[in-house]
Amino acid sequence: MFNGAVMDYMKQALSLAKLASGQVSPNPAVGAIVVKDGEIVGQGYTQPPGSWHAEIVALRQAADKARGGVLYVTLEPCCHYGRTPPCAEAIAAAGISEVHLAMTDPNPLVCGKGTDKLDRQGIRVYVGEYEQEAREINESYLKFVTTGLPFVTAKFAISLDGKIATKTGDSKWISGEESRRYVHYLRYTSDAVMAGVNTVLADDPRLTCRCSGTGGTVKKQPLRVIVDAQGRTPPTAQVFNKPGNVILAVGKSVKAKTKEAFAQAGAELLELPAEEGMVDLTSLLRSLSERQITSVLVEGGGSVLGSLFDNKLVDKVIAFIAPIVIGGTEAKTAVAGKGVDRVAEALRLERIHVERFGDDIMLSGYVKR
Repeated sequence: MFNGAVMDYMKQALSLAKLASGQVSPNPAVGAIVVKDGEIVGQGYTQPPGSWHAEIVALRQAADKARGGVLYVTLEPCCHYGRTPPCAEAIAAAGISEVHLAMTDPNPLVCGKGTDKLDRQGIRVYVGEYEQEAREINESYLKFVTTGLPFVTAKFAISLDGKIATKTGDSKWISGEESRRYVHYLRYTSDAVMAGVNTVLADDPRLTCRCSGTGGTVKKQPLRVIVDAQGRTPPTAQVFNKPGNVILAVGKSVKAKTKEAFAQAGAELLELPAEEGMVDLTSLLRSLSERQITSVLVEGGGSVLGSLFDNKLVDKVIAFIAPIVIGGTEAKTAVAGKGVDRVAEALRLERIHVERFGDDIMLSGYVKR
């Protein structure tokens, strides 16, 4: 068991790690704290790729006070040369006497090697404080380095009777203002935001992050990905407006004139195999991973979400449930696709979290494999 002070320091390190969420991909979001004689003398979190890791920021701030101190860090320190020198070497050189890790790093370049290096330097290492919380902060990174695919979150807002729009297609607004504000934070912490062409045609969304949740300016907009097998997205759609970049995932049968119009609108075209009016989403996710995209927030519509669920590509679900009843057999539901034949075959969630945003209820959970 770890004592209360140790847990409090690790909790602070986790809070620091969250400040880097979504802004440092494909690197993990890490927080670190240096403690000497019961006082925090250095702290930091991962900087953008190519800059300092969390441990280095904390050690530089601590300077000479780091010698004989204790380091609390949310992920195993790296031990290899990449764009920056190994953090494990810097920790030893700074004279740290003890290191507490929330979890080891499954990256084959690091996995267990960082802790071994510290141990060989005579540094005591403890592992496992708030491990589950640390894993959730870096859930996208963990999937990316172990599978080569991005972490996929399906997000939707529904009425009490499970509708995302009325029979006429009207959907503004099902969720309340507080829920919509939180969605901007979800975009802020995601590498990419994905939507289908029907969502673009119905709502003309921007899909940008317009509040960072940190009180500062949004420096990094998520990549916007539109799934459009037949090339029906209007070149005048708001999604093409700056800031940020747009990828249009289209089928190979789209005409050259249409492709040229998309290019002039500022979109990058990604031609993929398509079947039954839907591009191959597995191929799309693989293409995104090749661009170092580790997390994708999917905001609809029903056809895209249905295809993702049918192909078992969803990792997490976030549903905002509004206290309204829409009704109508023709009103749209959040998830289309083929679905299942029996309730026993239905996808189930685990590690459920429920939170209230104004009058709405947000339910989130992880797909049970």
